[in-house]
Amino acid sequence: MTDMAAGVSSRRSLRFRLLAGTLFWIAVTIVAAGWSLASLFRQHVEAQLQAELTTHLDQLTANIGVDDAGRPVLQRALSDPRLERPYSGCYWQVDAVDGARGLLRSRSLWDSVLDAPKDAPDEREIHRHRIDGPEGARLVMVERVIRIDETPPGNGGAFRLIAAFDEALMDEPVARFRSALWFALGTLASGLVLAAVMQVRVGLAPLRSLRTALAAVHGGATQRLEGNFPGEVMPLVDEFNRVLAQKAGVVERARTQAGNLAHSLKTPLSVLANAADAAIAAQADHELGRLVREQVDVARKQVDYHLSRAQAAATRGTSTGGSAPLGPVLDGLARAMRRIHADRAIELRLNPVPASLSFRGDEQDLQEMLGNLIDNACKWAAQRVEVSVGGEDGQLVVVVDDDGKGIASEQRDAVLQRGTRVDEQVAGSGLGLSIVKDIADLYGGELSLEESPPGGLRVVLRLPRT
Repeated sequence: MTDMAAGVSSRRSLRFRLLAGTLFWIAVTIVAAGWSLASLFRQHVEAQLQAELTTHLDQLTANIGVDDAGRPVLQRALSDPRLERPYSGCYWQVDAVDGARGLLRSRSLWDSVLDAPKDAPDEREIHRHRIDGPEGARLVMVERVIRIDETPPGNGGAFRLIAAFDEALMDEPVARFRSALWFALGTLASGLVLAAVMQVRVGLAPLRSLRTALAAVHGGATQRLEGNFPGEVMPLVDEFNRVLAQKAGVVERARTQAGNLAHSLKTPLSVLANAADAAIAAQADHELGRLVREQVDVARKQVDYHLSRAQAAATRGTSTGGSAPLGPVLDGLARAMRRIHADRAIELRLNPVPASLSFRGDEQDLQEMLGNLIDNACKWAAQRVEVSVGGEDGQLVVVVDDDGKGIASEQRDAVLQRGTRVDEQVAGSGLGLSIVKDIADLYGGELSLEESPPGGLRVVLRLPRT
């Protein structure tokens, strides 16, 4: 499955498509050019040798004569020296039209005689054939029939003039040419392939820069795409930056509206709560006051929960990315929690936080999650709370330990549900851990509950890091 997925991914790659198309046409062009040039060269060599054969035949025609007995004689030797070297590949021969073969022949034939096909060409007309020659060689031959006038009467007759050459004289230079041609074309193809690879690499370099810029935005290093891009890519960059700016505005408006909603709801809820407390204190309508008070508390829980969830969802869904250093956030929260829980004399220990650790997300969401975890630990701790931070596999790992009563393993999943509380005697809404879990889920993180070594509860929060 992995190999199949890799194959599909490579076929969808722009680099793969460009290279595959370019290399395909380079291969087709090189093969077509090689085949065409080799064919043209063979035709040229063959035409040149045919012209030489015709020249030999013309020379033989011009220099043939007859003696007093009517036998053919060569009055002057032909000019090509190969005709004098035995089995050189160039031959000529004179046959009688009536069938007598080898009346005259070139020295290059030595003791061999050419066996030409028995046909009857017209006088002066040239015929071409392929025949077997000396030592099993394959020959290309041309022939012509001439008639020598009888001078004196009784002498002369019709003769068949033959000129031939070994096909190896054509095949050998063609083979050498093909070897040199394919070597040259191979070198050319290698250069073209290298040029194509470099062209694709250079041409796609702006896309790699764009991916790096996007990674910087996603990692929170910057809020917009920055860099030098070619004119073809700049419209995309400008449009994306406009989208990022628009989304940043949406986030800000969502936060403002969430805050306004919180204030608009909490004020009347506080008025109702005060009225209920007054009614209970005056014993005017104890049952009604208690009922109103309970419903006000329920409403406050719901407002706190849904506002926190909405803010986190808006941040994660529309944010352009951010980066929040972990150290300063934890230091600020530790100072605040020590003041809030000063009456309980809880020892809040914050282990050293590496400066390189940062949360890939919104700082307010990070404060919301860590604040809930530390505050919850301080409420349940007997004497001591310890916060440790580390990094593994591209994640932040925040561990909060307390030495309280802890939570039974069968109750841990239930505690992460909205509004669930283990002990009603401790102040709180029962929403802290569920809010943390919801925000962590939105960022692709994870919240888990374990048993702490001191015997209390260990809360492990995993979040993406920059």
